[in-house]
Amino acid sequence: MSSTDADNVGEYLVSARSFAEYEAMFSLRPTDLAGRVLDCPAGASSFIAHAARIGALATAVDPVYAIAPLELRQFVLGEQDRGSAHTIAGSDRYVWDFYGDRDGHREMRPASAVMFADDIAAHPERYVAGSLPALPFDDGQFDLVLSSHFLFTYADRLDSEFHQRALVELLRVCRGEVRVFPLLDQGGHALGPMIEELLGRLRHGGTTTEVRPVAYEFQRGGNQMLVLSAR
Repeated sequence: MSSTDADNVGEYLVSARSFAEYEAMFSLRPTDLAGRVLDCPAGASSFIAHAARIGALATAVDPVYAIAPLELRQFVLGEQDRGSAHTIAGSDRYVWDFYGDRDGHREMRPASAVMFADDIAAHPERYVAGSLPALPFDDGQFDLVLSSHFLFTYADRLDSEFHQRALVELLRVCRGEVRVFPLLDQGGHALGPMIEELLGRLRHGGTTTEVRPVAYEFQRGGNQMLVLSAR
């Protein structure tokens, strides 16, 4: 691998984070899952499958759901290999405590991908093909919206204007909180000026913004989530 692989994973990665990771990344409590929850973009995460098992009304949206289930299963399993290679290329940029070690991290993602693939085949109604910044949902349809490792992560190719449109769209479909994690790009670089500019625009438009610490850190320094709500 080249020295730049740690900074750029290449094509948008369809990752498969687990419910436990979501709990930690977004500081989720049982009461947070009492209403309607949207994961956007959800990729191959098993969050929706697990949340549904404990009684949550959870929906996932991602453009990759347009792929037929059998083909999608193979694709997302391959994506976990690609994601693991990217992570190992920059292993010194990560804190491995949550996973125990690198092997623990490597094993968690394929297991999550299989749970996702089984769930989308059995319950396709939970998974909607769509993408930011225009989602196929009604205004205020969800009580909580979670957005993991897309916004800010790909700041090298998605500009500030896209981020503003995407965040406004997440706010449109949410009557509660929008939570975004992490606030670093894929190479682990801070995006302070870009984020401050975006938050200033959102506050000017009537949005309440908060950068909130979380008890999870994988990318070094990546232990904050952005919380947005309408005033």
